[in-house]
Amino acid sequence: MPGDDRISVVIITHNRKAELLRTLDRLAALPERPRVIVTDNGSTDGTARAVAERHPRVRVLSPGANLGAVGRNLAVREVRTPYTAFCDDDTWWSPGSLAGAADLLDAHQAVATVTARIVVEPGGEEDPIVEELRSSPLPRPAGLPGPVLGSFLAGATVLRTGAFRAAGGFSPRLWLGGEEELLAADLMARGWWLLFAEELSIHHAPSALRDPTRRRADGIRNTLWFTWLRRPAGPALRRTWRLLGSVPRDRASAAALLRAAAGTPWLLRERRVVPPPVEAALRLLDEAQHHSKARRYVG
Repeated sequence: MPGDDRISVVIITHNRKAELLRTLDRLAALPERPRVIVTDNGSTDGTARAVAERHPRVRVLSPGANLGAVGRNLAVREVRTPYTAFCDDDTWWSPGSLAGAADLLDAHQAVATVTARIVVEPGGEEDPIVEELRSSPLPRPAGLPGPVLGSFLAGATVLRTGAFRAAGGFSPRLWLGGEEELLAADLMARGWWLLFAEELSIHHAPSALRDPTRRRADGIRNTLWFTWLRRPAGPALRRTWRLLGSVPRDRASAAALLRAAAGTPWLLRERRVVPPPVEAALRLLDEAQHHSKARRYVG
C-alpha cells in the first residue's frame, strides 16, 4: 500500500543490533510506511549486514567511525522528503504520529520542529521530561497548536528538512549528549518555532547498552559549550554557576569541566550571541530547567 511520501525516518546506531532490528520491525509496520535511513556509527556487531538481510529496503550508511549526532547530518543528506523524523535505535513511533506531525508542519509553515510525547516501555508511563515540555513557560503566538519549546529531543522529534539543513545540522564538536540545544537556538534565531504536540507519541525502551558516565560527562561539557557559544555573559555566568552546583563531585565531572575549558579558543572564535527575543525565551526556560526533576546529571 502507498505510504506517506512527506516524511522519512533517520536513525543513528552503534553496536545495538538487536534493538535496532526491533525498532525497524516496528517502523515497517507503520501505516505511513516511511523511508528509513540508518547511519551505522562504526558498529562491530554485524549491524549493517543484519539490517540488509532483514530490512533490505532500509538505506544503511557506514561512515566507518562513530560520528555521534553528526551521523544524523549524514543521513539527512539522503532525505528527499520535506520532513525528517529522528528516531533512536531504542525508540519507535506510534502508528499515525508521523502523519500527524507532517499534517502539523503542513499547516504551520513557521514551525521547524514538532516533538512528541514519550512513552517509556515496558511499563507505558510517560517520560518525566514530558511534563516539562507540556508546561513550557514560553508564550505561544496565536494560531500555533501546542506549547512552544526552546529546544527539542532528537529521538522524539520531526523536523522540517530544509530548516535543519539551512541551520547546519548538529555540531561535530558536540558529538552526542545535549547536542540539540545549540541547533534549537540557531533555528529560533532564524525565526522558526519549536513545538510540543501532545497527540503524537513515540515509545522508548531504554537500552542497557549505554555508558551513563560518558553520557553525563559529554552532557556537562556540551551544556557549558552551548551556554558560552550563544548566551550573553551575564546569563552564561549564572547558568554556569548553577550547573557547577548541580553536578556530582567526582572525577567524571572534573574531567568534563576540563574538557569544556579546553574548548575556550574554539568558543571565542565561534561565539555568536542569539538575538534578544531568543535570549528572552532562554531566560524564561532557565528557571524551569533548573528545578526540573527530569534534568539531573547522573551516572
